Amino acid sequence: MEALPRAVAALANHYRPGHHITPHRHRHAQLLYATSGVMRVGTADGTWVVPPLRAVWLPAGVEHEVMVRGALTMRSVLVMPRAAAAMPMAARVIEVSPLLRALILAAIDDPLDGPESARQAHVSALLLDEIAAAGQHRLYLPMPRDARLRRLCEALLDQPDDAAGLDEWALRAGASVRTLARLFRAETGLSFTAWRQQARLIEAVARLAEGEPIERLAPALGYQSPSAFTAMFRRVLGQPPTRYVGTAE
Repeated sequence: MEALPRAVAALANHYRPGHHITPHRHRHAQLLYATSGVMRVGTADGTWVVPPLRAVWLPAGVEHEVMVRGALTMRSVLVMPRAAAAMPMAARVIEVSPLLRALILAAIDDPLDGPESARQAHVSALLLDEIAAAGQHRLYLPMPRDARLRRLCEALLDQPDDAAGLDEWALRAGASVRTLARLFRAETGLSFTAWRQQARLIEAVARLAEGEPIERLAPALGYQSPSAFTAMFRRVLGQPPTRYVGTAE
């Protein structure tokens, strides 16, 4: 979309399960908010899972792709360059408060053509303030740039229940265990075990939002019991899994 004579514009989109928005970039910054459904947003640096009640902030110029989990209803808030200068400079998942949600929906109702009204200007200014003040969430998985390690990590994302240890993954990747362990630390800042736990965590968030019960989810992601899974989830995210069930509408 070309630059508009206003600070903020908002659009509504609907996508079918499995839809893939291929890598692209914008001149404007963007807030992607799922009112229902789950999306996985990927950049060169990492992957974010965005369930309902959360949104992902993408600064201008960041190449990204979107993978749709289930039927997705998305609200896109486009922030023009002049208004994005004071906004976060790195991609992140944020909490969507009731006020921020109401402002996004109000912006959706505003027509894109014609001059900006005084009301629209007030909504836009408050919306930007709410985005800047929103709490950042840990639904983030750092992705390596090394091609060999990235293929391994993408395979783990596709099969988060794979219980293979680092030695087996080293054989698959054609590298030594020591090399693979060093690469994980250097490229992601995490050990293999910690990275896989985070991958399973963001997969769990996606499945919870899709309605999968904890009793089935826990063993599917390698946990011996629902209580062990719940303890890990609460320890890492500070909230129980039930906080991630359901939609925003």
